[in-house]
Amino acid sequence: MREFWVASGHHLTRRNDYGGLVATPELIMAYLARPELMPPDDACAAERKLHASLLSDPLRPVSKADIFAIADADARENWTFMLAFRDRLLAAPSLEAVYVELARKGAGDLPPVFVSQLCHLILRNALEGCEDPYILRAAELFYRSQKATIHEGALLLADAEVVEAQNLAQRDLHRSPLTAMLQPQAFGEMEVMNDDNAWTYWSQSDAHAMAMNVGGNPRARDALCRVIERWIGHLLGVAVRTEMVASIEDRDWRWFVGLDSEGTRIGNALWHGDAPGGDAVERIVALMRMTFEDTRFVDERVGEKPIYLILAMDADKVVRLKPQNLVAGLPLAAAANVA
Repeated sequence: MREFWVASGHHLTRRNDYGGLVATPELIMAYLARPELMPPDDACAAERKLHASLLSDPLRPVSKADIFAIADADARENWTFMLAFRDRLLAAPSLEAVYVELARKGAGDLPPVFVSQLCHLILRNALEGCEDPYILRAAELFYRSQKATIHEGALLLADAEVVEAQNLAQRDLHRSPLTAMLQPQAFGEMEVMNDDNAWTYWSQSDAHAMAMNVGGNPRARDALCRVIERWIGHLLGVAVRTEMVASIEDRDWRWFVGLDSEGTRIGNALWHGDAPGGDAVERIVALMRMTFEDTRFVDERVGEKPIYLILAMDADKVVRLKPQNLVAGLPLAAAANVA
Protein backbone atom coordinates (compact mmCIF):
# COMPACT_ATOMS: atom_id res chain seq x y z
CA MET A 1 0.00 0.00 0.00
CA ARG A 2 1.42 3.37 -1.03
CA GLU A 3 2.04 6.16 1.45
CA PHE A 4 0.76 9.71 0.95
CA TRP A 5 0.17 12.89 2.95
CA VAL A 6 2.77 12.19 5.61
CA ALA A 7 2.42 15.84 6.67
CA SER A 8 -1.13 15.14 7.84
CA GLY A 9 0.35 13.47 10.93
CA HIS A 10 -1.83 10.37 10.57
CA HIS A 11 1.07 8.21 11.77
CA LEU A 12 0.86 10.08 15.09
CA THR A 13 -2.67 8.82 15.76
CA ARG A 14 -4.24 5.43 16.32
CA ARG A 15 -7.53 3.96 15.14
CA ASN A 16 -10.35 2.99 17.44
CA ASP A 17 -12.45 -0.15 16.98
CA TYR A 18 -14.78 1.70 14.59
CA GLY A 19 -12.08 3.04 12.27
CA GLY A 20 -11.98 6.58 13.66
CA LEU A 21 -8.75 8.31 14.66
CA VAL A 22 -7.81 8.84 18.29
CA ALA A 23 -5.44 11.56 19.47
CA THR A 24 -2.14 10.55 21.06
CA PRO A 25 0.56 12.43 23.00
CA GLU A 26 2.65 12.37 19.84
CA LEU A 27 -0.08 14.19 17.90
CA ILE A 28 -0.32 16.87 20.60
CA MET A 29 3.45 17.31 20.46
CA ALA A 30 3.18 17.92 16.71
CA TYR A 31 0.71 20.73 17.38
CA LEU A 32 3.06 22.18 19.98
CA ALA A 33 5.80 22.32 17.36
CA ARG A 34 3.72 24.52 15.07
CA PRO A 35 5.11 28.04 14.45
CA GLU A 36 2.03 29.61 16.05
CA LEU A 37 2.90 27.99 19.39
CA MET A 38 6.67 28.19 19.36
CA PRO A 39 7.66 30.93 21.82
CA PRO A 40 9.18 33.88 19.91
CA ASP A 41 12.53 35.37 20.78
CA ASP A 42 10.92 37.96 23.04
CA ALA A 43 8.61 35.49 24.84
CA CYS A 44 8.47 35.76 28.61
CA ALA A 45 9.88 33.12 30.93
CA ALA A 46 6.40 31.84 31.84
CA GLU A 47 5.53 31.07 28.22
CA ARG A 48 8.86 29.36 27.60
CA LYS A 49 8.40 27.28 30.75
CA LEU A 50 4.87 26.26 29.75
CA HIS A 51 5.94 25.25 26.26
CA ALA A 52 8.94 23.26 27.51
CA SER A 53 6.86 21.44 30.11
CA LEU A 54 4.25 20.44 27.53
CA LEU A 55 6.90 19.13 25.17
CA SER A 56 8.04 16.90 28.04
CA ASP A 57 4.49 15.88 28.93
CA PRO A 58 1.91 16.89 26.28
CA LEU A 59 -0.96 15.65 28.45
CA ARG A 60 -0.06 17.49 31.64
CA PRO A 61 -2.83 19.55 33.25
CA VAL A 62 -2.52 23.30 32.69
CA SER A 63 -4.11 25.66 35.16
CA LYS A 64 -5.55 29.11 34.53
CA ALA A 65 -2.69 30.46 36.60
CA ASP A 66 -0.22 28.96 34.13
CA ILE A 67 -1.93 30.89 31.34
CA PHE A 68 -2.37 34.15 33.24
CA ALA A 69 1.33 34.15 34.05
CA ILE A 70 2.13 34.72 30.37
CA ALA A 71 2.85 38.40 29.79
CA ASP A 72 1.66 38.78 26.19
CA ALA A 73 -2.12 38.93 25.72
CA ASP A 74 -2.02 37.38 22.22
CA ALA A 75 0.11 34.51 23.53
CA ARG A 76 -2.37 33.93 26.36
CA GLU A 77 -5.17 33.75 23.82
CA ASN A 78 -3.24 31.33 21.58
CA TRP A 79 -2.50 29.02 24.49
CA THR A 80 -6.09 29.14 25.70
CA PHE A 81 -7.31 28.04 22.26
CA MET A 82 -4.66 25.35 21.94
CA LEU A 83 -5.24 23.80 25.33
CA ALA A 84 -9.01 23.82 24.93
CA PHE A 85 -8.52 22.13 21.56
CA ARG A 86 -6.12 19.59 23.08
CA ASP A 87 -8.55 18.70 25.85
CA ARG A 88 -11.36 18.39 23.33
CA LEU A 89 -9.36 15.99 21.15
CA LEU A 90 -8.33 13.84 24.09
CA ALA A 91 -11.83 13.61 25.56
CA ALA A 92 -13.58 12.67 22.29
CA PRO A 93 -14.14 9.09 21.09
CA SER A 94 -12.52 10.06 17.78
CA LEU A 95 -11.20 13.03 15.83
CA GLU A 96 -14.09 12.46 13.45
CA ALA A 97 -16.55 13.04 16.30
CA VAL A 98 -14.79 16.31 17.14
CA TYR A 99 -15.01 17.49 13.53
CA VAL A 100 -18.71 16.65 13.19
CA GLU A 101 -19.47 18.56 16.40
CA LEU A 102 -17.48 21.57 15.17
CA ALA A 103 -19.27 21.46 11.81
CA ARG A 104 -22.73 21.26 13.34
CA LYS A 105 -22.30 23.62 16.29
CA GLY A 106 -19.69 25.98 14.89
CA ALA A 107 -15.99 26.29 15.62
CA GLY A 108 -16.42 29.50 17.58
CA ASP A 109 -13.09 31.22 18.15
CA LEU A 110 -11.05 28.15 17.25
CA PRO A 111 -8.44 29.25 14.68
CA PRO A 112 -9.29 27.96 11.18
CA VAL A 113 -5.86 26.32 10.88
CA PHE A 114 -6.85 23.78 13.55
CA VAL A 115 -10.07 22.88 11.74
CA SER A 116 -8.18 22.58 8.44
CA GLN A 117 -5.56 20.30 9.99
CA LEU A 118 -8.29 18.16 11.51
CA CYS A 119 -9.88 17.84 8.07
CA HIS A 120 -6.50 16.85 6.60
CA LEU A 121 -6.07 14.09 9.19
CA ILE A 122 -9.60 12.73 8.80
CA LEU A 123 -9.40 12.73 5.02
CA ARG A 124 -6.15 10.78 5.20
CA ASN A 125 -7.98 8.20 7.28
CA ALA A 126 -11.02 8.13 4.99
CA LEU A 127 -8.82 7.64 1.93
CA GLU A 128 -6.62 4.93 3.44
CA GLY A 129 -5.83 2.42 0.71
CA CYS A 130 -6.82 4.75 -2.13
CA GLU A 131 -4.75 3.96 -5.24
CA ASP A 132 -6.11 6.71 -7.50
CA PRO A 133 -3.94 9.86 -7.55
CA TYR A 134 -6.77 11.82 -9.17
CA ILE A 135 -8.90 11.26 -6.08
CA LEU A 136 -6.07 12.25 -3.76
CA ARG A 137 -5.38 15.42 -5.74
CA ALA A 138 -9.07 16.35 -5.72
CA ALA A 139 -9.14 15.79 -1.96
CA GLU A 140 -6.58 18.55 -1.50
CA LEU A 141 -9.41 21.02 -2.18
CA PHE A 142 -10.86 20.07 1.21
CA TYR A 143 -7.96 21.53 3.17
CA ARG A 144 -5.97 23.70 0.73
CA SER A 145 -7.22 26.84 -1.07
CA GLN A 146 -6.90 26.68 -4.85
CA LYS A 147 -6.14 29.32 -7.47
CA ALA A 148 -8.18 29.03 -10.66
CA THR A 149 -7.23 29.96 -14.21
CA ILE A 150 -8.36 29.15 -17.73
CA HIS A 151 -5.62 27.50 -19.79
CA GLU A 152 -6.18 26.35 -23.37
CA GLY A 153 -9.92 26.53 -22.78
CA ALA A 154 -9.94 24.41 -19.61
CA LEU A 155 -10.38 25.41 -16.00
CA LEU A 156 -7.31 24.53 -13.94
CA LEU A 157 -6.91 24.57 -10.17
CA ALA A 158 -3.53 24.87 -8.47
CA ASP A 159 -2.56 25.19 -4.84
CA ALA A 160 -2.96 28.88 -3.97
CA GLU A 161 -0.02 28.95 -1.58
CA VAL A 162 2.30 27.35 -4.13
CA VAL A 163 1.15 29.73 -6.85
CA GLU A 164 1.76 32.72 -4.58
CA ALA A 165 5.27 31.46 -3.81
CA GLN A 166 5.94 31.17 -7.54
CA ASN A 167 4.67 34.67 -8.15
CA LEU A 168 6.87 36.07 -5.39
CA ALA A 169 9.88 34.35 -6.92
CA GLN A 170 9.01 35.85 -10.29
CA ARG A 171 8.75 39.32 -8.79
CA ASP A 172 12.21 38.86 -7.34
CA LEU A 173 13.40 38.25 -10.88
CA HIS A 174 11.55 41.38 -12.08
CA ARG A 175 9.13 39.27 -14.08
CA SER A 176 5.41 39.81 -14.22
CA PRO A 177 3.32 37.31 -12.20
CA LEU A 178 1.13 37.10 -15.27
CA THR A 179 3.97 35.36 -17.12
CA ALA A 180 3.03 32.08 -15.51
CA MET A 181 -0.40 32.24 -17.09
CA LEU A 182 1.08 32.74 -20.56
CA GLN A 183 3.66 29.98 -20.53
CA PRO A 184 2.96 26.60 -22.17
CA GLN A 185 2.41 25.17 -18.71
CA ALA A 186 -0.09 27.11 -16.63
CA PHE A 187 1.07 28.24 -13.19
CA GLY A 188 4.70 28.46 -14.17
CA GLU A 189 6.57 25.19 -13.78
CA MET A 190 3.68 23.33 -12.17
CA GLU A 191 2.60 20.18 -13.97
CA VAL A 192 -1.05 19.53 -14.75
CA MET A 193 -2.07 16.02 -13.72
CA ASN A 194 -2.86 13.72 -16.62
CA ASP A 195 -2.77 10.01 -17.31
CA ASP A 196 0.93 10.14 -18.22
CA ASN A 197 2.23 11.89 -15.10
CA ALA A 198 -0.37 11.01 -12.45
CA TRP A 199 1.92 8.31 -11.06
CA THR A 200 4.40 10.98 -9.94
CA TYR A 201 1.86 12.27 -7.40
CA TRP A 202 2.94 9.61 -4.92
CA SER A 203 6.42 11.08 -4.58
CA GLN A 204 5.20 14.66 -4.15
CA SER A 205 1.84 14.39 -2.41
CA ASP A 206 2.94 16.73 0.39
CA ALA A 207 4.35 19.31 -2.02
CA HIS A 208 0.95 20.24 -3.55
CA ALA A 209 2.83 20.77 -6.80
CA MET A 210 0.39 19.38 -9.39
CA ALA A 211 -2.44 21.36 -10.94
CA MET A 212 -5.86 19.81 -11.46
CA ASN A 213 -7.63 20.03 -14.82
CA VAL A 214 -11.14 20.15 -13.41
CA GLY A 215 -12.53 21.69 -16.59
CA GLY A 216 -11.03 19.45 -19.24
CA ASN A 217 -10.29 16.08 -17.66
CA PRO A 218 -13.28 13.84 -16.86
CA ARG A 219 -11.18 11.83 -14.40
CA ALA A 220 -10.47 14.97 -12.37
CA ARG A 221 -14.15 15.90 -12.22
CA ASP A 222 -15.15 12.35 -11.32
CA ALA A 223 -12.48 12.28 -8.62
CA LEU A 224 -14.02 15.26 -6.82
CA CYS A 225 -17.34 13.39 -6.73
CA ARG A 226 -15.66 10.30 -5.28
CA VAL A 227 -13.96 12.33 -2.53
CA ILE A 228 -17.29 13.84 -1.50
CA GLU A 229 -18.81 10.36 -1.30
CA ARG A 230 -15.95 9.05 0.84
CA TRP A 231 -16.06 12.10 3.13
CA ILE A 232 -19.79 11.83 3.82
CA GLY A 233 -19.69 8.06 4.19
CA HIS A 234 -16.79 8.21 6.61
CA LEU A 235 -18.13 11.02 8.80
CA LEU A 236 -21.87 10.41 8.71
CA GLY A 237 -22.15 6.70 7.97
CA VAL A 238 -24.49 7.20 5.01
CA ALA A 239 -23.92 6.21 1.39
CA VAL A 240 -24.44 8.83 -1.30
CA ARG A 241 -23.87 8.99 -5.03
CA THR A 242 -22.54 12.19 -6.60
CA GLU A 243 -22.21 13.18 -10.24
CA MET A 244 -21.30 16.30 -12.18
CA VAL A 245 -24.10 18.06 -14.05
CA ALA A 246 -24.13 20.98 -16.47
CA SER A 247 -27.17 22.71 -14.96
CA ILE A 248 -30.13 22.32 -12.61
CA GLU A 249 -32.90 21.16 -14.92
CA ASP A 250 -35.38 20.21 -12.20
CA ARG A 251 -37.87 23.03 -11.69
CA ASP A 252 -38.94 21.49 -8.39
CA TRP A 253 -35.50 21.19 -6.83
CA ARG A 254 -35.69 21.02 -3.06
CA TRP A 255 -32.20 21.47 -1.58
CA PHE A 256 -28.71 22.67 -2.32
CA VAL A 257 -25.44 22.94 -0.42
CA GLY A 258 -22.98 25.70 -1.20
CA LEU A 259 -19.50 24.25 -0.86
CA ASP A 260 -18.01 27.71 -0.29
CA SER A 261 -19.20 31.25 0.40
CA GLU A 262 -19.60 32.15 -3.28
CA GLY A 263 -21.36 28.89 -4.08
CA THR A 264 -23.76 29.55 -1.22
CA ARG A 265 -24.41 33.08 -2.51
CA ILE A 266 -25.14 31.83 -6.02
CA GLY A 267 -27.37 29.05 -4.70
CA ASN A 268 -29.35 31.39 -2.47
CA ALA A 269 -29.98 33.74 -5.40
CA LEU A 270 -31.20 30.88 -7.60
CA TRP A 271 -33.32 29.51 -4.77
CA HIS A 272 -35.13 32.83 -4.39
CA GLY A 273 -35.52 33.30 -8.13
CA ASP A 274 -33.05 36.18 -8.28
CA ALA A 275 -30.24 36.74 -10.76
CA PRO A 276 -26.97 35.68 -9.06
CA GLY A 277 -24.92 38.19 -11.05
CA GLY A 278 -23.57 38.54 -14.56
CA ASP A 279 -20.43 36.49 -13.98
CA ALA A 280 -21.98 33.83 -11.74
CA VAL A 281 -21.81 31.13 -14.40
CA GLU A 282 -18.14 31.82 -15.00
CA ARG A 283 -17.44 31.57 -11.27
CA ILE A 284 -18.96 28.11 -10.86
CA VAL A 285 -16.19 25.53 -10.65
CA ALA A 286 -18.39 22.47 -10.21
CA LEU A 287 -22.10 21.76 -10.10
CA MET A 288 -23.00 18.34 -8.75
CA ARG A 289 -26.09 16.30 -8.08
CA MET A 290 -26.19 14.04 -5.03
CA THR A 291 -28.61 11.26 -4.15
CA PHE A 292 -28.83 9.07 -1.04
CA GLU A 293 -28.77 5.33 -1.54
CA ASP A 294 -31.23 4.98 1.35
CA THR A 295 -33.79 7.78 1.33
CA ARG A 296 -34.80 6.96 4.90
CA PHE A 297 -31.82 9.10 5.92
CA VAL A 298 -33.24 12.11 4.05
CA ASP A 299 -35.55 14.77 5.44
CA GLU A 300 -39.10 14.16 4.21
CA ARG A 301 -39.17 17.63 2.67
CA VAL A 302 -36.59 16.41 0.17
CA GLY A 303 -37.57 12.76 -0.15
CA GLU A 304 -36.17 11.19 -3.30
CA LYS A 305 -35.23 14.51 -4.85
CA PRO A 306 -31.51 15.10 -5.45
CA ILE A 307 -29.39 17.56 -3.50
CA TYR A 308 -27.35 19.97 -5.62
CA LEU A 309 -23.81 20.97 -4.66
CA ILE A 310 -22.32 24.26 -5.88
CA LEU A 311 -18.60 25.01 -5.77
CA ALA A 312 -17.42 28.41 -7.01
CA MET A 313 -14.44 30.75 -7.05
CA ASP A 314 -14.41 34.20 -5.50
CA ALA A 315 -13.61 37.51 -7.19
CA ASP A 316 -9.88 36.78 -6.85
CA LYS A 317 -10.34 33.40 -8.59
CA VAL A 318 -9.62 31.52 -5.39
CA VAL A 319 -11.57 28.38 -4.46
CA ARG A 320 -12.04 27.83 -0.72
CA LEU A 321 -14.04 24.65 -0.29
CA LYS A 322 -15.71 24.28 3.12
CA PRO A 323 -15.98 20.54 3.81
CA GLN A 324 -17.91 21.24 7.00
CA ASN A 325 -20.84 22.30 4.80
CA LEU A 326 -21.15 18.69 3.65
CA VAL A 327 -21.71 17.72 7.29
CA ALA A 328 -23.93 20.53 8.53
CA GLY A 329 -25.74 21.35 5.29
CA LEU A 330 -27.23 18.02 4.24
CA PRO A 331 -30.98 17.45 4.79
CA LEU A 332 -30.64 14.47 7.12
CA ALA A 333 -33.73 12.94 8.69
CA ALA A 334 -31.92 12.29 11.97
CA ALA A 335 -28.45 12.43 13.51
CA ALA A 336 -26.12 10.25 11.46
CA ASN A 337 -23.56 7.82 12.77
CA VAL A 338 -20.06 9.08 13.51
CA ALA A 339 -16.93 6.93 13.58
